[in-house]
Amino acid sequence: MNVIVNGRHLEITPALKSYSVEKMSKFEKYLSSISEAVVTLSVEKYRHKAEVLMKVNGYMIQAESVTGEIYSSIDEVVEKLEKQVVKYKEKLQTFRKSDKKNVEDIAEKAGTTGNIIKYKKFEMKPMSPEEAVDQMDLLDKNFFIFANLASGDINVVYRRDDGNYGLIEPVK
Repeated sequence: MNVIVNGRHLEITPALKSYSVEKMSKFEKYLSSISEAVVTLSVEKYRHKAEVLMKVNGYMIQAESVTGEIYSSIDEVVEKLEKQVVKYKEKLQTFRKSDKKNVEDIAEKAGTTGNIIKYKKFEMKPMSPEEAVDQMDLLDKNFFIFANLASGDINVVYRRDDGNYGLIEPVK
C-alpha cells in the first residue's frame, strides 16, 4: 500500500509521518487490495484536522476528524476508518450472498444557487447502481455520480429522506 502524507499549514515531521504510516499500515491485514492511502493533516488555529482517503478496488473510503491535537486526530480518524472498513467488508459479503436489489427510478429537480467554490475530479469506474449505493455509503455522502455499467451514461444515486435511495438517469 502506498501511503502519502500531506500537510496543510503544517510541516510534516518524520515522527508525524511514521506515526501516520504505522496507523494506516494496520489496514493491510484487513484489506489486501488497498492501493493507496492519502493522509492530509492540517492546522487552523486550535483545530487539528486529519483526513484520509483510501482507494480499495476502485472504491474510495474516506474519513476525517478534528480535535485539539494532531495525534489524537489521527487516532480518531483511524477509528472511523475501522468502522467503514467493517461496513465495506460486510457489504461485500452480503452482496455476494444476496440477489441484486432494484433501485427506484426517480428524477429530482435541482436548482443551483451561489458560487462554485470547489472543483473535484475523480476517475469514474463503470458500475451498477447497487455498487454506486455501496460506494456512496462508504464515503458517507448523500449522493454519488457514476458511469452506469449497463448504459454507459452518467447517473446519480442519492439518499432520500425516508432512508431509501433514488437513481437519476438521463433521458435520451
